[in-house]
Amino acid sequence: MRTEILEPTEENLLRAANFIKRGELVAFPTETVYGLGADGLNVEACRKIFAAKGRPSDKPLSLHVSSLEMVERVAKISSAAEKLFAAFCPGALTIILPKNKIVPDFVTCGRPSVGIRFPANDVALSLIKFSGVPIAAPSANLSNFPPPKNAREVLDNLSGRVEIILDGGQCQFGISSTIIDLTTHEPKILRHGAIPAEKILEELS
Repeated sequence: MRTEILEPTEENLLRAANFIKRGELVAFPTETVYGLGADGLNVEACRKIFAAKGRPSDKPLSLHVSSLEMVERVAKISSAAEKLFAAFCPGALTIILPKNKIVPDFVTCGRPSVGIRFPANDVALSLIKFSGVPIAAPSANLSNFPPPKNAREVLDNLSGRVEIILDGGQCQFGISSTIIDLTTHEPKILRHGAIPAEKILEELS
């Protein structure tokens, strides 16, 4: 497989979206790090993410969305989630919510919940909108390697494993999103990232 790095023109975004629709992989920028994307509702497409990254099979995938309507398709939104979406999304926050049946168990590794991220990056949002599906997208690196902050770092990791890399330049943050779990009695920060945990918990207090 030959890996192409493409400028995110509308023509190239539509081409990349067609790859997503066909069950292929596309690497793309977000404000945090580059993601390795596939149709998050297509099990065979998501299998390719695990294979390309060498990702452990018990590590769930989060879904990237481009609207609150898309969130409602895949997850149950609580009042706490509504507060966080209003305060931080689009943004560098992944919110874990109870999943709807439309989300395959394979994607969540059998868990009844799914991580949702609404990225604050025009290239990412355009790709999701043109694809028409939530995009599963862990960082676009081999497992146990640092998350890539530009297209060249993606190529260094995944050359020959992904057909298209959309080059959106250097990522704004260069560190992963903060993850909060809203499926437990008390909201729980599972990963510290680009948005300080204190700010997130303040919104819920």
